[in-house]
Amino acid sequence: MLASLFLIGSLFATPQMSVQAASQTIVENNAGGTARAVNRMLGGIIGYARWPDGQRGAVRNMCLVGTPRLTDRIAPVVPGGPAVTVRRMTIDGVTDGADCDILFLGRMPVTDRQKLIVWVRGRAALTITDDDPACIYGAMFCLANRQSGLSFSVNLDAIARGTLRIDPRVLKIGRDGEGAP
Repeated sequence: MLASLFLIGSLFATPQMSVQAASQTIVENNAGGTARAVNRMLGGIIGYARWPDGQRGAVRNMCLVGTPRLTDRIAPVVPGGPAVTVRRMTIDGVTDGADCDILFLGRMPVTDRQKLIVWVRGRAALTITDDDPACIYGAMFCLANRQSGLSFSVNLDAIARGTLRIDPRVLKIGRDGEGAP
């Protein structure tokens, strides 16, 4: 069964309805459905971030560390936004000077996650994870696979410590999505 997808970008179409629906994406019930849903959600989140360099169309580098839980095919597409290149990296590769605009944290030991979160503080880097559904370990955005679909939550403290500007509309969506069934 092919279910329709709610995109974060649909927020502009009908604000009241989209704010409530966009925090969750219904996953298509077929091979690749989860990967498409994750990549659409990632693209939407990235599209609402503004880097201090002001280069809206600049290519953004996503460093993927650890093992993603939801899909191993991370390839976000930002509609009308920057292209995103994805590179799998080690923790040492990131902390030794990698150019990471976006840091995607998969499954990894807690000490490694803490090292990366400390490294990213004060840097213009967006942090996203799919290994912390409660969003308590320091990433800005946390994806979660729920029975009713894919959702995300936000860590306002992590966003406040960073140098990126995140559109308040996506923050509201993420806050509304917290605790979704």
